[in-house]
Amino acid sequence: MSILDIIENINNFLWGPPGLILLFGTGLFLTVALKGLQFRRLLHAFKLAFGKEDEKDSSAEGDISHFRTLMTSLSATIGIGNIAGVATAISFGGPGAIFWMWVVGLLGMATKYAEALLAVKYRVKNDRGEYSSGPMYYIEKGLGSKFKFLAIGFALFGAIAALGIGNSVQSNTVADVANNSFSVPNLLTAVSLVILVGLIIFGGIQRISLLSTIFVPTMAVLYMGGALLIIFLNYDMIIPAFELIFYHAFHPVAATGGFAGIIVAEAIRNGFARGIFSNEAGLGTAALIAGNARADHPVKQALVAMTGTFIVTIIVCTVTGLVLLMTGFWDSSGGLLSGVLHDPSLEGGALTGAAFGSVLGTFGEYIVALSVIFFGFTTIVGWYIYGEKCFEYLVGTKGITVYRLIYVTACGIGALVSLEAVWAFADMANALMMIPNLIALLLLWKIVVSETNDYFTNFYKKGKV
Repeated sequence: MSILDIIENINNFLWGPPGLILLFGTGLFLTVALKGLQFRRLLHAFKLAFGKEDEKDSSAEGDISHFRTLMTSLSATIGIGNIAGVATAISFGGPGAIFWMWVVGLLGMATKYAEALLAVKYRVKNDRGEYSSGPMYYIEKGLGSKFKFLAIGFALFGAIAALGIGNSVQSNTVADVANNSFSVPNLLTAVSLVILVGLIIFGGIQRISLLSTIFVPTMAVLYMGGALLIIFLNYDMIIPAFELIFYHAFHPVAATGGFAGIIVAEAIRNGFARGIFSNEAGLGTAALIAGNARADHPVKQALVAMTGTFIVTIIVCTVTGLVLLMTGFWDSSGGLLSGVLHDPSLEGGALTGAAFGSVLGTFGEYIVALSVIFFGFTTIVGWYIYGEKCFEYLVGTKGITVYRLIYVTACGIGALVSLEAVWAFADMANALMMIPNLIALLLLWKIVVSETNDYFTNFYKKGKV
């Protein structure tokens, strides 16, 4: 048995029922403990995220605003998982997988809320004068030194995962798309990424957050604009598409034409797995940037953070899923639009691109290609912050330059080589980040509830926000 086989067996276990039940259970538990806060306070959360920064927050401790913090987090989250991941979920789990993505996304909002709240509460200031936060800090400071081994484990696997799933895997995908769609040689893509990524990450969190506030909204408008145009042009297919989602969430998909049948368990598993990869709720990554926010109360940034999960899963993934279902590109034997047939070998981003192209022509394919390229690039930059915070916890700020050089090198290598092993190892590192984080959230839930009650009793109701 090869090393790759061993890693894949570990992944099958970690991302199988044990890991998914832990993730689902944590989200459900926090939802109950917080009395469905993600539903009751969603409008207030969006007001904090996208409204004008108030004077109390602008003068509070922190490095960047709520909005910049959210955009930086979204830059690392919105990307290939929302474009290619949704197509994969539907291909292997059927239309019902979208419903289960919604479920894990809505519960994941409570998980991400708790992560961000604890991140701000237990953040520290490093010797460069910047704030550092993340599960390793709330594990060590909130649970005590006896749990420090979990903090070290999270930081170690977080630093490694950033080099893989957040970096070289992304650069590999960007290079493939640039080559296939625009005939750009992989070497040119590799050199370009190394230069651009290096210029940005060596500028620190301020430069990274500035890039995110420009790129993320721009690319979101481009991608969502194209998707919504397709939905509008086929508006009569909206209701049938939702009927497919709700029906197949609880009923198997029959085998027809070239399409294999899918049992409900596969819809649930793929919906959960791809939903988690699309929004990262439970992995602890949001906590690595949340502590940099200027906020006079931890709950404020926690509310802002949970809007990211809503945006990524409930909005972006749903729109992608509707395009795939309405155009019939989830089933090679033809879908809702009569006469639609496609190459059954298409998968992931290529399948989404073909769906866009079936309605908008070459322009539609270019929208998806450019979205993958630019979202992949912002993911590389956004995940750098995650890796840096983890590496800093392990070795201190003096080693940051070394990590930056390693990160840039991994970006260039990723654009040039096959990354099957890196994908597998990165998946394992993600799961090994998730476990200590979820343990900490479950053990610190009373702190989360206490801070929440304090905010809505002493700040929100008294007109202090």
